Amino acid sequence: MPEQWDTVVIGAGVFGAWTAERLRGAGQKVLLIDAWGPAHARASSGGESRMTRAAYGADAIYSKMAWESLNDWKRLSAISGLPVFHQAGVLFFFQEEQPYATETAAVHKALGLPTQMLDRSAMAGRFPQMDISDIALGIYEPELGVLMARRAVQTLVERYVRGGGEYLQAEVVPPPAGKTLDAVTTRSGKVIRAKRFVFACGPWLPKLFPNLLGGRIFPTRQEVYFFAPPAGDLRFSLGQLPGWADFNHGDLYYGFPDLETRGFKIAHDQHGAPIDPDGGDRIASAQGLETVRRYMERRFPALKGAPLVESRVCQYENSANGDFLIDLHSDWPNAVLLGGGSGHGFKHGPEVGRYAAELALGTLARKEPRFSLASKGKVQDRSVH
Repeated sequence: MPEQWDTVVIGAGVFGAWTAERLRGAGQKVLLIDAWGPAHARASSGGESRMTRAAYGADAIYSKMAWESLNDWKRLSAISGLPVFHQAGVLFFFQEEQPYATETAAVHKALGLPTQMLDRSAMAGRFPQMDISDIALGIYEPELGVLMARRAVQTLVERYVRGGGEYLQAEVVPPPAGKTLDAVTTRSGKVIRAKRFVFACGPWLPKLFPNLLGGRIFPTRQEVYFFAPPAGDLRFSLGQLPGWADFNHGDLYYGFPDLETRGFKIAHDQHGAPIDPDGGDRIASAQGLETVRRYMERRFPALKGAPLVESRVCQYENSANGDFLIDLHSDWPNAVLLGGGSGHGFKHGPEVGRYAAELALGTLARKEPRFSLASKGKVQDRSVH
């Protein structure tokens, strides 16, 4: 390996992988490091699938980032062999007119997005699998859909390596305090020197920087479930059912059609209990299963009694309010702290990587105050959905 790298990126999840690829594309000599591998089972970027949507209420910054990331996902999907992006469409629906819905519509109009506003009869005609008798309106995004999470990150890292980037599987230990950072050390004692560093470690950020981030990143336990649709019933397949999210008076549920025969996916988007990403329990709870099954059987009557075929426990790595953390370390101007995906970050990976790479290189035209370390609180109060 070289005696010194231009940039070392620690963490090969979606944020770290896109940052490494952007830096490589800018001519940097880049090393990407991960302790267990790209999008491994305990990573926030691991697992089967993630929604890509531009519906964010008044938070135009996230609508814009999601939309601007879409072409990069499509390009990656075109070279991946198996799809990274499924254009399933996304339907976000509401029991009554909500500021979130009207603000989303206004933002999308200003951005020129091809969003459709649907009333109850339009939704009932297009998506008869759903009981929407209590639903007033929907926001349909026909050009968005589902990202295959693990496959996407692993494809991206493979592309990065083929393009000349380097990858190392190793655990980086917490850097010692001090006014300079010119190297990181692996658990085996290997010293890796670089001009700059990006720490994209997701729920492990508080372990690397306990004094700085221990009270500002909150990993929570999140459960997802897959159910088998009735044999021969194509109503829940790709092309028949979109990705969907039920605002549900603020108690949000979301899910996907039966993608690649994995099963109908459903999750309750409520922050779970705190979790240790290293040793936390990864067994789904009976209570969580009962909660999603009860919801599913009300909203999708044909799935009443559907067999559970898989469950998974992952985690969100939340900031206090759901905004990302993309900022320089308070002591080290050559180190970027990157995280706080907060359960909605995956879709933004290409644009997050661009922003983080430009921040690291000193070429960023304008810093976003919402991504700053100074803006990160110590009390969870999610406002970004």
